[in-house]
Amino acid sequence: MRLVFASLASLMMISQPVWASSCATPQDLAALKVASLKSELMVTALTCQDQAHYNKFMAKFQPDLVAHEKNLQAYFKRAYGRAGEKQHDDYITSLANAQSNAGIAQGTALCQGNESMFDEVMALPTGADLPDYAAGKNLAQPLVAVSCADVPTVTKTKTLVKVKRKANSRVATKSARIKKNSA
Repeated sequence: MRLVFASLASLMMISQPVWASSCATPQDLAALKVASLKSELMVTALTCQDQAHYNKFMAKFQPDLVAHEKNLQAYFKRAYGRAGEKQHDDYITSLANAQSNAGIAQGTALCQGNESMFDEVMALPTGADLPDYAAGKNLAQPLVAVSCADVPTVTKTKTLVKVKRKANSRVATKSARIKKNSA
């Protein structure tokens, strides 16, 4: 019974989305969408034994896929610092696991429903269309990334700077009094 519970608990942890530690730029968000699309097509190709279509996809869009992968690596490095490479690897693994689990849940409907994606994606005029195409699909995404445009920013105003200076001068004055009294 404990083994069953532990197994279920670990599966729930794997399938839970992870919040990113840094906001995502439009290039980051596009890279995340393309990574999800690429992984979905890979899982479909492997599950449905359709590697030929996946290889054509990779060949047609290789320069764009490489550019998105570089943006993805840069995002993880910026968000996680030295742990960026490990977090990136973990993300790719989580992405494939999430999509594989979704495919298992769909059963034979996965191949029927997803093989048409190869035709749709191959009909795209350029690789620049990949992020928009991916955004229109219901693709698994284990990472919740918040757009930098949605993160409120605090701007310094002259009033805020004056208040901060005044507070700092009060602290300095109080500190000087304490030193004087203890001497």
